[in-house]
Amino acid sequence: MEAGRILQIGIPWITWRSPPRLPNFPRYICASSIQRGSYKGPKPGRDWIADWVSKNDDAVRSMPIYVGGASLLAVLFNRAISGIAPVADASSSQSRADLLTLGLAVTNVLTGLVWLSIRPKSITPVGPQGVECQEIYSHLPESVVSEILWVWESLSAVTCCKSLVIVYDCQCIVQIGVAAKSLNIDEPFAVDAAKLMQGSLYQGVLKSGAQSYMANLSLYPGRSELPFLPSNTQAVILQPLGDRGIAVLGGDTIRGFTTSDQTWISYIGEKLDATLAKYMSSMPSVVQE
Repeated sequence: MEAGRILQIGIPWITWRSPPRLPNFPRYICASSIQRGSYKGPKPGRDWIADWVSKNDDAVRSMPIYVGGASLLAVLFNRAISGIAPVADASSSQSRADLLTLGLAVTNVLTGLVWLSIRPKSITPVGPQGVECQEIYSHLPESVVSEILWVWESLSAVTCCKSLVIVYDCQCIVQIGVAAKSLNIDEPFAVDAAKLMQGSLYQGVLKSGAQSYMANLSLYPGRSELPFLPSNTQAVILQPLGDRGIAVLGGDTIRGFTTSDQTWISYIGEKLDATLAKYMSSMPSVVQE
């Protein structure tokens, strides 16, 4: 019975009510309360050893020669004042130690000579030989032209890009930067869009669907398909624009486009493909300015 009475006791439900909302008063932060130099987080470190080595490259490269030469002199001096016969004796522990030390000293000297003879080749930008041009498809909307000019200004400012050619739907949309000279003096070499899209370079990029980077253009036989670029162009990036076009970027430095540059150019190519695909379907035949 007691158990039945307990079960019959009603347990009241507790209803949770959200607290009343307070009015949102505007909050202001006084700029003067933030003092300069109050940041307590980690700060970028500096490798002092690497900085010193880069500033004293010649001294570091010749250091093994001095260390090896000093070691040779020390071994000979120790041999002279120790009273041991100058002839090496295999049964003598001193002779074996001296021979080992001489081998290490000679290795140091040879290492220093190798370091002095082998130096990394410095790569410097090469001024492109050609004429400045800025030819843009005249029937493009103003928004598309602005986007293309922004792309060019960004590429020329932060990368080694000195020439930009965009071909889309067998039409040359953009030729900007330094271009090769045509037979007529001070006139840019015209881009043959149909011939470019039929060439092996474009077909290879179209088949792979990925960016092609020719870090040293002089080593690639396909450079003959890019006569509109300056003759001394050092590096070229072929960026596909979907399956309808391609962007050709010419640089003035061998291996001048970094990995970050290549990734960024890939994103720019996707954006240009989306923009041009939206407007080119309703455009008339190309007319260059």
